[in-house]
Amino acid sequence: AAAAAASVGAKSIGKSTDPLIRRRSKTNKLVPVILGLVASSILSFCLGGGTSFHTGGMRFLRSSTIRSTRGANPVAGKLASRAAIRSALKSPLPTSNLMTSSIAASMGTSKPSVKAQSARHAAFSIAVAEETKPVEKFRKDYTPPPYWVRNVDLDIRVFEGKTVVISKLKVERDASTSPGTAMVLDGEDLKLNKVSIDGEEIKNYKADKATLTLGTDSELPASFTIETEVEIVPEENTQLSGLYKSGSMYCTQCEAEGFRRVTYHLDRPDVMAKYRVRVEADKSWPVLLSNGNLLESGDVEGGRHYSTFEDPYPKPSYLFAVVVGNLGKITDKFVTMSGREVELNVFSEPENVDSLRHAMESLKKSMKWDEDRFGREYDLDVYHVVAVDDFNMGAMENKGLNIFNTALTLAKPETATDMDYMRIEGVIGHEYFHNWSGNRVTCRDWFQLTLKEGLTVFRDQEFSADMWSHAVKRIEEVRGLRGRQFQEDAGPMAHPIRPESYIAMDNFYTATVYTKGAEVIRMYHTLLGEELFRKGMDLYFDRHDGQAVTCDDFRQAMADASGRDLSQFERWYTQAGTPILHAEGKYFAENATYQLQLTQSCPPSPGQIVKEPFHVPVKVGLIGKESKKEILPSTLCELTHTTQLFEFEGVTEEPIASILRGFSAPVRLAMSLSDADLAFLMAHDTDAFNRWDAGQRLMTRVILNAYNAMKAGEKAQVPAEFLEAVKRVLSDNADDKQLQAYMLTLPDEQTLSSNLDIIDPTKLHEARVFVKKSIAREMESEFRATYKALTTDEEYKLTAEAVGARRMRNLCLGYLVALGAEDSVSTANTHFMSANSMTDKLAGLGEIVNLSGKEREEALAKFYEDAGGDPLVINKWFALQAMASTDDTLENVEKLTEHPAFTFKNPNRVRSLFGIFGNNMHIFHAEDGKGYKFLADAIIKLDALNPQIAARLLGPFGLWKKFDESRQGLMKTQLQRILEQKQLSPDTYEVASRYFNA
Repeated sequence: AAAAAASVGAKSIGKSTDPLIRRRSKTNKLVPVILGLVASSILSFCLGGGTSFHTGGMRFLRSSTIRSTRGANPVAGKLASRAAIRSALKSPLPTSNLMTSSIAASMGTSKPSVKAQSARHAAFSIAVAEETKPVEKFRKDYTPPPYWVRNVDLDIRVFEGKTVVISKLKVERDASTSPGTAMVLDGEDLKLNKVSIDGEEIKNYKADKATLTLGTDSELPASFTIETEVEIVPEENTQLSGLYKSGSMYCTQCEAEGFRRVTYHLDRPDVMAKYRVRVEADKSWPVLLSNGNLLESGDVEGGRHYSTFEDPYPKPSYLFAVVVGNLGKITDKFVTMSGREVELNVFSEPENVDSLRHAMESLKKSMKWDEDRFGREYDLDVYHVVAVDDFNMGAMENKGLNIFNTALTLAKPETATDMDYMRIEGVIGHEYFHNWSGNRVTCRDWFQLTLKEGLTVFRDQEFSADMWSHAVKRIEEVRGLRGRQFQEDAGPMAHPIRPESYIAMDNFYTATVYTKGAEVIRMYHTLLGEELFRKGMDLYFDRHDGQAVTCDDFRQAMADASGRDLSQFERWYTQAGTPILHAEGKYFAENATYQLQLTQSCPPSPGQIVKEPFHVPVKVGLIGKESKKEILPSTLCELTHTTQLFEFEGVTEEPIASILRGFSAPVRLAMSLSDADLAFLMAHDTDAFNRWDAGQRLMTRVILNAYNAMKAGEKAQVPAEFLEAVKRVLSDNADDKQLQAYMLTLPDEQTLSSNLDIIDPTKLHEARVFVKKSIAREMESEFRATYKALTTDEEYKLTAEAVGARRMRNLCLGYLVALGAEDSVSTANTHFMSANSMTDKLAGLGEIVNLSGKEREEALAKFYEDAGGDPLVINKWFALQAMASTDDTLENVEKLTEHPAFTFKNPNRVRSLFGIFGNNMHIFHAEDGKGYKFLADAIIKLDALNPQIAARLLGPFGLWKKFDESRQGLMKTQLQRILEQKQLSPDTYEVASRYFNA
């Protein structure tokens, strides 16, 4: 390949950083203008010129104004009554049989036609747009705070039934702030007992549900100390934000705005202060923890004790943490590259201590990897990780005191799958890596969230790739991106990785900010190369250590370190949507050249009709058709115009182009390749990711052809050439069994649906099942032989080879069960009963739950009994039933909500049932709409308990426009019902209203 590459070049007119490439640009400047005019006309027509059109981003800071009006539903409270909507329609309102009985009774009408239902929804949409005006914040309006908190001294006294928090804040007035300016502190659900300034208690303050205002009657000094005493009730905190009780422990979650639920503060990320924290509790709670190093501990009268901690590094309030409880732990140490010894502790409920070792080993690997790869050393004397049952997030990077969801901490072979082990390792790494990319250097405001999250996701992806397989890890990343983020980009909640506006911060923790944000960081790495990227990272950390900064600061550090002009690259931060990359190649045998024309476009998204060209790194390779060898190794083409032509010289035979190698940019690739071309790349491409992707594109084409045939009432077929290509992969004695298994895995229904304008979920499911069964029938003997060869009695091992063997064997099981042969049930049952790991056990049960009969009930009963009450295993039991493809799935899931083990108060349990069910596409989208009502009922109930989780469950409703009119109407009816609830949270309101008005 190296010899061949020496004789190959690429040329085009223009600048290039690659000596092999000269760029010829074709930029039609009229295209965006024409597209803009057309799109604007269409938008104006659709909106009728009369409705408001809200722009901007999603999951953002909850505004104080929104919180202070929570008692009044922003929809129902501002609409005069249902009669107002009736009046707007100027006709009787029909109702759906899925509406609540109270609404149906008040309307007094029969089941509507699709047309009447649409009219009702349109009237409601107009009413919402005109009457409801939630407060929206904009990035352009950022200003520094008028006052800064430099030091925080907290005394937290935990009692059963209440907690007292005494806070002392050392404050300085900003140099630009005029004397006499009031200071406004954030606070929520706090009982205020006392306020003092410089030691003297004051009464001339103003306190409401969201703020404490000082200095309204008298001028505040240039520097002063505020002391407040408040009471909170963690035991009643079902939002799991701030300080709350989970099981036998008290813990905190303060990102993004939870600290205001602990005490009054300037609760924003640009206010960085040094913290000293004293924690006091009864001795029945022996573990007392907070950020930083332990200064002292001792006894207090009344059977109580205390510990005092100091964090020498300034941090924003969202990184504050405290834990109080009766916990077990394991302890270890790590010696840093400068020779310092760091004490490491991983805590959990005492009964779970035997599941902590993997988390500890993952932490030590992470610390060593960050030193080796990025030169980042840990900076405190101690590092704590605490596992918590009730947690809204996956984990939280609080300085020196990470708090983790138990699902991402606890692992042993009897309870955790291979994927659980790898996910835990990755998330342990993610939170540790935040110590620099998020803690030492943090974000100025929440618009910049991707600054810390996108960067840290990229870092944890690189860590996991080094620990396991680069090819497999990249495939997993892109599968997740296409399955979730691409859909987000195509929906009403589409936003740039750095949004321009927001209403509720909790809705901002999205796949766009995290995973697309990581892809943007990866593009820096691709454009600059490892050496210059590392130089840019070092400059970023050195320049901004101890600061709260912006995405522009990171981009500038990369530009300064590399000497590259990255001004156009900013469009990845400002423009939403998934670009489409059109590629067209032509070979000229007479002069041994290959020309590749690349064209980019990006569909309109909310508030952004016309998009400017992105700076897109496109990795290209060429594979000879005759030799089946790589004749051009991966070469970087930088697409910066709408259309560019790249020419490669010295191409001695007709090639097939391998485009977007390693998925070098988060785009959709459109290139006319025949089935034979895709099969060729599937077999011969030297880029592992593109070899997999060629197979996915071929599989997608075959499944969608079957889908279209079924829709047309024709006989579906699977081409023999396709089956032969799949058989070659199955017959290959591959070293990387994980990669081989992914090569044989069909695209899921969510990913397949992104290729359809209007989705028929039933036919799509049937088409996928048909293709899977066809593959199984054609290769039955090969699947049986491979399954048998990979069956072993060896004890569980967590190695790449063992993980790959289990993945491949379980994939073979899935195909064998799909056959529907006489021994399908017994094969799955034997697999389940003989499993010596949760990976195999779950794979067996996962096949059984899709079958009918007593075997299913017996297997489910055994799995539940074997769980022994372990919450994480029981979550898997719920999830398997929620993802089943049988006709009685909804009925079973409804019954599970009444199961003694189910609770709405635990986010993991809620996600395992409702979250999984909402993504079970053909069941959730059943034609009768019962799945929509079931999920909407849950969202309404959850909103009163935990708005963050309620809002996230709305996701499956977001793509309602991609379904037939009947399903559209049924989904919008449920969205409207949600919006009509009294005291609806800002979190749920924002998402539901954006979906409804899409």
